[in-house]
Amino acid sequence: MFHLPPSPAASGVCVVIPVKDDAAALETCLQHLARQSVGVDEVIVVDNGSHDGSAAVARAHGATVIACAEPGIPAAAAAGYDAARSAIILRLDADCRPGPDWVRKMVGAIQADPRIGAVFAGATFHDGPTWLRRPLAAAYLSLYTVVVGLALGHWPLFGSNLAMRTEAWRSVRASVHRGRADTHDDIDLAFHLGERHRIAAVGRGHMTISMRPFAEARSFGTRVRRGSRTVLMHWPHDFPPVRWDRRLLRRVLRHPRATRNIHRLAA
Repeated sequence: MFHLPPSPAASGVCVVIPVKDDAAALETCLQHLARQSVGVDEVIVVDNGSHDGSAAVARAHGATVIACAEPGIPAAAAAGYDAARSAIILRLDADCRPGPDWVRKMVGAIQADPRIGAVFAGATFHDGPTWLRRPLAAAYLSLYTVVVGLALGHWPLFGSNLAMRTEAWRSVRASVHRGRADTHDDIDLAFHLGERHRIAAVGRGHMTISMRPFAEARSFGTRVRRGSRTVLMHWPHDFPPVRWDRRLLRRVLRHPRATRNIHRLAA
């Protein structure tokens, strides 16, 4: 029987895991979560139409299971975020294996600066050819960060290893494209969060992921197409210079002097 380690008072940490037909990997993931040096208050597993024992595995490990009938990771992840009651949401996938300091590292990074709405970190592979694990992970994540970062105009997010403030999620949950299974949910979330909140990178991620998405060219191609489609969905409205101007304008309008001037003109 799985038991979460004790959580510090007022930590308010929730872990969200979308899953579909991945019971064996989920079992291992939850075992790693149980070994965290800092505990969490909630583990929410979102069952996105599994036909295996994924939901049973989650319940056996003490996690809360939420059924999401709408297909696709965007819908499943959003359902998990919506259900979170804690102040901070951590996200990973069923085939992830967090190191023992993962929760402490991610929570500490997001709490370090009240201006930060979300943080992300990298990962290495825990399967596939040993000699290929680190270089392939480094190449993939570096390329992803650079290409997507340029499209966003700021740091991206990586769904296998991210943390965000629940209040930040609630400020954008009505605008994310949760009903579009053909979108890349990490990129879509970064577009919306980055509009109003600061996103930061964490040095070491204390996370390993599966190399399965890279085992087939078709699977990798699907990810690339979803990412490209998501960027084009947001452009030109969310082209980086346009977003920077909107963000700067909001900062100016939030300044007390600007507010007084607006009220004076209105009078």
